[in-house]
Amino acid sequence: MERPAWAPPGIDLSVPSVSRMYDYYLGGSHNFEVDRAAARRAIEAFPGLPKIMQANRAFMRRAVRYAVGEGIHQFLDIGSGIPTFGNVHEVAQAAHERARVVYVDNDPVAVAHSRAVLVGNEGTDIVAADFREPSAILNSEPVRRLLDLNRPVALLLVALLHFLDDEDKPHAALAEIGDALAPGSLLVLTHASTEGGPFTPQHGHAIERVYRRSNANLVMRSGPEVARFFYGFPLVEPGLVSMPEWRPEGALDDEDPIVFAGYAGVGRKA
Repeated sequence: MERPAWAPPGIDLSVPSVSRMYDYYLGGSHNFEVDRAAARRAIEAFPGLPKIMQANRAFMRRAVRYAVGEGIHQFLDIGSGIPTFGNVHEVAQAAHERARVVYVDNDPVAVAHSRAVLVGNEGTDIVAADFREPSAILNSEPVRRLLDLNRPVALLLVALLHFLDDEDKPHAALAEIGDALAPGSLLVLTHASTEGGPFTPQHGHAIERVYRRSNANLVMRSGPEVARFFYGFPLVEPGLVSMPEWRPEGALDDEDPIVFAGYAGVGRKA
């Protein structure tokens, strides 16, 4: 297989990547045929995935604008993926020109492309690290240089935690990062679920199998299970809801029922 110029050396082009599959759902071009094939199987198992991903991005943008409106101008986006239109730094810096953003991802393509996109933007940077190793994130040079952890930070875990099963100890990793953040910091997250939309547990099992065959975990969690991630970050209104229902900017009647599957929420550290 010919390696495109944007693909870093050393990555295995025969293994699907979660972030490159996500890029495909959003209509991006930084993915390989192995990613597209896996993504098509996922869409077959869970119809409407691209619309769900678009709703996920729309929620993220609303949450970033909310954070800026609350006086928070620092953002730590873990599991940021491959940059597409309407990234966190674009939204945040449009709302406040001095907003600072540190992206974190463990996918080499996401890291390489982010670095290319961020050239010349002194208020942003990318860290090649994994959520499961919080110290590597918190002690990274970009975090130390760009973020003042003594002041509130918006921590974004958007479409990340459902790729971690309980054996990955996501609650412990989140607690370690949360402990390092100042009071008033926000936790912004979305999580896949078969609840809230037209899907059944069988749909959930089918897409979980697709991701397992693609060498990745995918864990559908219930509302109470997702709510546990907000320990120490009491939810702001309207609480834990579907993505379109979180502070909508348009009529919900116009939304496809598919996009009501899953959960979104924002919590504020006391």
